[in-house]
Amino acid sequence: MSKFIQSLSKKSLLIGSVILLSSFGVANFFFDKNTIILDMVFTGLNNAHYSPLKMNDEFSEKAYDLYLKRLDYSKKFLLQADVDVLAQYRKDIDNQIIAQNHVMYNKSVELINKRIKEKESWYKAFLSKPIDYTVDEEYETDGEKAVFMKTEAELKKEWEKMIKYQVLSRMDDMLEKQEKAKEKKDTVIKLRSLDSIEVDARKKTLKANDDWFKRLYKFSNKDRFAQYVNAIAKVYDPHTEYMPAKDKKRFDQSMSGQFEGIGARLQATETGLKVSEIIVGSPSFKQGELKAGDEIQKVAQGSAEPIDITGMDMEDAIELIKGRKGTEVRLTVKKSDNSTKIIPIVRDVIEMEETYAKSAILNNNNTKMGYIYLPSFYTDFTRSGAHHCAKDMRKEIEKLKAQNIKGLIIDLRDNGGGSLQEVVEMAGLFFDKGPVVQVKAKNNYINVMEDRNPDVAYDGPLAIMVNHGSASASEILAAAIQDYKRGIVVGTPTFGKGTVQSFIDLDQMVIPQLDTIKPVGAIKVTQQKFYRINGGATQLRGVVPDVLLPDPYEFIDLGEKEMENPMPWDEISRANYTEFKGIDYLGLQKNSMARIKKSVSFNLIEQESKEIKARKDDTKYNLNLEKYRAEQKQLREQSKKYDVLKKEMKGFTAELLSVDKERMASDTTRLGRENRWAKNLSKDVYVNEVSHIINDMK
Repeated sequence: MSKFIQSLSKKSLLIGSVILLSSFGVANFFFDKNTIILDMVFTGLNNAHYSPLKMNDEFSEKAYDLYLKRLDYSKKFLLQADVDVLAQYRKDIDNQIIAQNHVMYNKSVELINKRIKEKESWYKAFLSKPIDYTVDEEYETDGEKAVFMKTEAELKKEWEKMIKYQVLSRMDDMLEKQEKAKEKKDTVIKLRSLDSIEVDARKKTLKANDDWFKRLYKFSNKDRFAQYVNAIAKVYDPHTEYMPAKDKKRFDQSMSGQFEGIGARLQATETGLKVSEIIVGSPSFKQGELKAGDEIQKVAQGSAEPIDITGMDMEDAIELIKGRKGTEVRLTVKKSDNSTKIIPIVRDVIEMEETYAKSAILNNNNTKMGYIYLPSFYTDFTRSGAHHCAKDMRKEIEKLKAQNIKGLIIDLRDNGGGSLQEVVEMAGLFFDKGPVVQVKAKNNYINVMEDRNPDVAYDGPLAIMVNHGSASASEILAAAIQDYKRGIVVGTPTFGKGTVQSFIDLDQMVIPQLDTIKPVGAIKVTQQKFYRINGGATQLRGVVPDVLLPDPYEFIDLGEKEMENPMPWDEISRANYTEFKGIDYLGLQKNSMARIKKSVSFNLIEQESKEIKARKDDTKYNLNLEKYRAEQKQLREQSKKYDVLKKEMKGFTAELLSVDKERMASDTTRLGRENRWAKNLSKDVYVNEVSHIINDMK
């Protein structure tokens, strides 16, 4: 802890995990905002983290390695000499934090900014003239395998290869479309010469790199410092991080499924933003004048002077349009008839319906069962009346029960988790009162989190679908259902995240005399570990399904164990709970294995997993046009055999509930989107197999 924070901490008060600093005299006190932020972050981490770390050379080396990787992952900007300059501070980051100086960080920013500016002229020069595609050379696309170049000439050659690879990729795509059109005698696509396609590919590559460099230049000093602080924070564990105020706001919105704005989906054009869809019921829909196809040219906050967004970065333009509920934004738009109109819209809370739980009816050989897709364990982080996933899950279950379903499937594939409280409530929908998860704090205090609501929403056959992307809260629900033997878990082993994070609001650590530095942001810090009710941890090991299904990534190492600085696995005592009886797990496994063995689709998936393993380390591409196209053609031919995985299956259908169709009747765009989602379920071999397992459970 630095001297600055030590002086503050003498008059600080620790309330829970948030430090509130009392006021003290700072007259004529010179302060650096970065120093204060770093001090507050480390005060928060040292007080609140589950496993506080010692600030020593080992800590510094880990922080340095993480920061260098984030500073120039592709190794396309810095030279080895630049890295050597920074490497002299590799063991000194801890000392610099204590001494309140940022020598290494300041030097790194100076170097990276200088190198970025140099490279802008490089790609423009490479793309200003035709490229030779007859040379036999290879380009390494994996930044981990690349090395820092020793000379500028070597680095220029790497840039030339990178740009050439980007052009080749676009040329191959255009040539492939042209060849297909020629085969089908499609006259809509005009046939062009190779030279014409090459010129077009270079133009598109130039535009893509121009956009990339706009983003690089937009990366502010605040963003750079946040990157540095995060490299240090992630020495503690992969999920501890510093979030500037704007990132915390985005996180809250994503976890609540809400944002404040006008309710129009926008897409970038060459000149600005175009409206692609108006969300039914939104402020734009109610106001009525903004239409799909309108091009937004200027944005004004109420009666203030409008800002021209023509050519502005899409993200910046959208930030101008979004705003607090109840405030007015005035859009100058160009209509489809080329007329210009100023449209005033009062912002409101917009709900992102696609982030919420939704359901469908599955029919497997005339057996009707319910299916619920849950994208995350969302909750009302913004305290603005947002959805709670446990309540939404109950509503979907009630709707499905009204359809007289014979079983229920909950799909948690690629659900990265969310609220701990929500998953406890959700688990309680499927059994009477009892423990759901055990949570351990750094003082070894163990809290057994129980569902205390005796009201069971569903007591029939239950299956939980998981995969490698199912993490955290998803693993808690799957583990609880598995430990109680309440249902069956199906799929592939889960991610293996067994830690709990909380937020420390850094603004609450700022004394009144330093209010000008707000907003500072927040720290997401690992404060607890969670354990199954059987005592084991999901950390690193995840949840192994009762019925394993073939997986395209079976031979690829994935999950928490592959992340940097993960916390270790351990176990605690078993909680007090009573298992359900009646599920024949061995029988279900045997029947599923028999179906998988006969399944053309699952045999293809097993074959695909071997091909993916073989291609895993093949990250180099030949930059000779003929050889590059031959490689791509071979890959496309390989992938064609997997088209069968996208076909509907006999005797298996999926459709939206009639009550949902009626609710969305006025929003034809959304209804069409949801109907396509349900149709895709009928082509999902995994959902199909789980429906068979539900039939076996009956």
